[in-house]
Amino acid sequence: MPACTAAPVVLTAAERHRLKKTAYSHKTPHQARKRATIVPPAARGRSNAPTAVQTRLHVDTVRTRRGRFATGGLPALPHPRRSGRPPSLTPLQVAEVKALNCQLPAESGTPLTRWSYPELALVLLTAAVPAVLALPAPAGAGKPARLDGAASPTAVTRATAFAAVLTFAATLTAAHAQLT
Repeated sequence: MPACTAAPVVLTAAERHRLKKTAYSHKTPHQARKRATIVPPAARGRSNAPTAVQTRLHVDTVRTRRGRFATGGLPALPHPRRSGRPPSLTPLQVAEVKALNCQLPAESGTPLTRWSYPELALVLLTAAVPAVLALPAPAGAGKPARLDGAASPTAVTRATAFAAVLTFAATLTAAHAQLT
C-alpha cells in the first residue's frame, strides 16, 4: 500500500507576491493570514507536519488548505461558502426595513422624534399582520405525529407556537386600531 504524500504545490511569482502581501498585511483578517502562511512552505517542499508546527495550526488544517490550493490555486484558498440556514427575510424586506429606519417617525404617522427598537418593531409588525394572518398553519401543526393517535410533544409545541403567533398578531392589530 503506497504511503500518503502531500499534494505538490507550485507557486508562480504573482501568487507568491500575493500570498506574501496577504500574510504580512496589517489589515488582513486573521484567518486569511493563517491560510496565506500555509502555502509558501509547501511550495518549498516542506511536508505538512513541520508546516503545522511553524504556523501553529493543526496538521489536518494544513493538509486541507494545501490540497485546496494545489487543486484550485488562490481562488480556492478562502473558506468555501456553506449552504447554512436560508435567510429569513428577502432582500426586498430588508430594504423596506432599512428604508423605514431611515425615515423620520412622523412620516409614517408615529408621534415620535426618533425611532427606538420597540417602536420600529411595532410598526413593522403591524404592517406585517395581514401577511401573518394570511399564512396557513405549518405542516403538521395540529396533527399527531404518532401512529397511536397520541399527540407528540413536537406537534403540541408547534400548534401552541402558531396559536401564540396568531394571538400576538390579533393583539397588535387591536392595539393598532385603538391608536388610529
